[in-house]
Amino acid sequence: MIKILVYVAIILAVFAIGYLVKVYELSTSLKGKKQHEVTENDNRMMGKIMMTFLVVFFAFIIFNLESYGPRMLPESASEHGVGLDWLFNFNMAILFFVFVITHVVLFYFAYKYYGRNGNTATYFPHNNKLEMIWTVIPAIVLAVIIIFGLKAWNKITAPASKDAIVMQLYSQQFQWTARYAGKDNLLGDSNYKLITDTNPLGMDDGDRKGDDDIIVRNEFHIPLGKEIEFKLNSRDVIHSAYLPHFRAQMNCVPGMTTMLHFTPIITTQQMRDKLNNQKFDYILLCNKICGVSHYNMQMTIIVDTEADYNAWLKTQKTYKSKTTAAESKPVAAK
Repeated sequence: MIKILVYVAIILAVFAIGYLVKVYELSTSLKGKKQHEVTENDNRMMGKIMMTFLVVFFAFIIFNLESYGPRMLPESASEHGVGLDWLFNFNMAILFFVFVITHVVLFYFAYKYYGRNGNTATYFPHNNKLEMIWTVIPAIVLAVIIIFGLKAWNKITAPASKDAIVMQLYSQQFQWTARYAGKDNLLGDSNYKLITDTNPLGMDDGDRKGDDDIIVRNEFHIPLGKEIEFKLNSRDVIHSAYLPHFRAQMNCVPGMTTMLHFTPIITTQQMRDKLNNQKFDYILLCNKICGVSHYNMQMTIIVDTEADYNAWLKTQKTYKSKTTAAESKPVAAK
């Protein structure tokens, strides 16, 4: 009922504005003025309105920055993410500076140079100095941004170190599976032709490198201060491994292996304390619309101290121990 009343009020308001405009037009014609004639007073009033709008506009921007700024992602939890955040803030500072300058000049000129009776515009077709200024300065600024961006990109895409912990993130509609390389830090071979209900990753039982691999779902743990190299695969469609708090993202493409790596620098508990939110968790998301349950495709990430990580790792069963246990189960008689 309230919604209907609101809609009715809006419709009546539109009609009222329409009738007010008609009354204004009639009063103008009675005064002997042309209906659409723009006077110097009109231009002066519009100039003042422009300056008023400028003040209100920037007040609204400041309000939004104050209100929604804290709702953005917390500080980066990865080593390379600190540099990416700096690069992002650097770009935003340049954009905001140009945004403020251009809008102040735009609205101030509309106020200062409003149309006056008898004034004519100056014909100013070309100026080499101005052309040079607004070509060279943006070119220099863009070159600086590109150089900083290339440095950050090269750091992100560089090969992981030999000491990096190797993991696989396996995507499928609509879940994630994580696989640790085990003590040898080598992932066992897998093949989609070997996928079964009991072997969802298609692990090759003939490859001994996979015996010590550890497969987990729902959540996975990584140690603080250790570089993690993720090998990404997909069973079905293109997914995208998105780890927003670590400023990392990479597509998971069927038929090929993609990679990303980072070093976590803030444990889950430390981030909870920083945010004053003991329910906070790092999260792995799919950032490609991969189907009807795309929104539900996520996995919790726990960043532990090295000691806690090692303790957790010892509680996990290896692929070999799980398959051995499954094979040793007695088969029920028919």
